[in-house]
Amino acid sequence: MAHFWIWWVLAALLIGLELATGTFYLLALGIAFVFGGLAAWLDASLPMQLIVGGALSAIALAAAHYWRTRIAVPRAMEPLDRGQSVRVDRWNPDGTARVEYRGTQWNAELADPDTSRAVTMCIVATRGSTLVLSDRRP
Repeated sequence: MAHFWIWWVLAALLIGLELATGTFYLLALGIAFVFGGLAAWLDASLPMQLIVGGALSAIALAAAHYWRTRIAVPRAMEPLDRGQSVRVDRWNPDGTARVEYRGTQWNAELADPDTSRAVTMCIVATRGSTLVLSDRRP
């Protein structure tokens, strides 16, 4: 079996596995292996094939990593609770309260100590299982 077929079969396997992972790393390796097979098809020596395949693998992996970390980073999803209203029955002296929200009891605290305490407040953030409340919508 000619060397270029080995390269191309490995490239096809890597690209096929990429369909299962979706990370683009195996795609980068598969493309580099295609060029290693191209070097073999052009009758390059085995060390030259390995240099082409290896160097392009390193370059392609670095490019895929750069793309994943810099360009394809998804924006952080805004919290679903942000902007929702809650009813506060009683405020504690320290600015905290227990509120009922989504069918259960939550701890709540003021976003700013200067925020006026009202019966109906808006959720501006969450800190763990504590709702951060404000008198204005975010």
